[in-house]
Amino acid sequence: MKKFLLVLCASFAAACSCFSDREPEVRSVIYMIGDGMGLAQVSLLQIARNYEPTAFDRAQGVALIATRSANNRVTDSAAAGTALSSGCKTNNAWLGLDTAGQRLVPIAECARQQGMRTGLVVTSHLYHATPAAFYAHVADRDNVAAITADMTASGIDLLMGGGRKALSEQLPEGGSRLDEFRALGYRVVLEPEQIDTLSGLPVVAAVADKHLPAIAERGDYLPQATRKALELLSADNDEGFFLMVEGSQIDMACHGHDAIRLFNEMCDFERAVAAAMDFADSHPGTLVIVTADHETGGLTLPSGESDFTLPDSGVMVEFSTGGHSASMVPVYLYGTGADRIRGLMDNTELANRIKQLIAERR
Repeated sequence: MKKFLLVLCASFAAACSCFSDREPEVRSVIYMIGDGMGLAQVSLLQIARNYEPTAFDRAQGVALIATRSANNRVTDSAAAGTALSSGCKTNNAWLGLDTAGQRLVPIAECARQQGMRTGLVVTSHLYHATPAAFYAHVADRDNVAAITADMTASGIDLLMGGGRKALSEQLPEGGSRLDEFRALGYRVVLEPEQIDTLSGLPVVAAVADKHLPAIAERGDYLPQATRKALELLSADNDEGFFLMVEGSQIDMACHGHDAIRLFNEMCDFERAVAAAMDFADSHPGTLVIVTADHETGGLTLPSGESDFTLPDSGVMVEFSTGGHSASMVPVYLYGTGADRIRGLMDNTELANRIKQLIAERR
């Protein structure tokens, strides 16, 4: 009997050891994309805030991703968004299709197949390249009719952004895209102040005619919408969720070489990142991934003087292009599973690692 008890105890101890060594399970993923946000844009935020800690400094892991598309060393947002959402390269201007025109499976669809809720929150219109990459399958990012048709068919539980005008337009067959959403049981809200009144899913908040205004006019929309989306997606939910949040107008500021607007957009996106990280702190099983689709503007931050024996000569903000650049962009990781994505990789590999984490859920 003593021998049996010893064997039993040893087996139990081994089982406990295996259990304690098991990787924590990722139940929910918050994927945050700063459109056009390279390392220089993050550095600008740090410098302008006099190196006070930001949400980016809370990251528990950091990686770098390459951004080229299938047919261009400098990607656009459609191809980069497709790579980040599906894990496959495509041509510039293409959404959700591989280079042979075959339909790709975005992370949001993988999440739905696992019983997870899904959501998109952006400061652009909802059919813009990055959000569209998570539901659309078209070879022209400007094909609004096809993209919005894919949006209504997507089954995504929560959509927050702009695009009210196009989504309200009458279709040749009658009604509008918003009417289609209503027929599918979605609550539709059309003003930013209505976001706080939302209490259930599914929901579409198309709260601007096209893009939302710049940060000076739209106020606290992005962090507010992020918090509300997290509240709605997590309520009475044992299956977890996938949420993509885009700081869409970092890119617009860099295209316009507007350093002040860029700083304000980075501050706004950083507040949304902080909201996501705070949520992860109070909801174990949540992984926050912060990255970019590409860098915009060729931003550099040179010294104001070339003589480095002088006292601090200030930092200049200089743009080298009105378009995108081929620079690698950062990835910041926080929460459960933050140690499971690391290193230097292609943007497709980042998406595929997220898909793997979702597939491993029990």
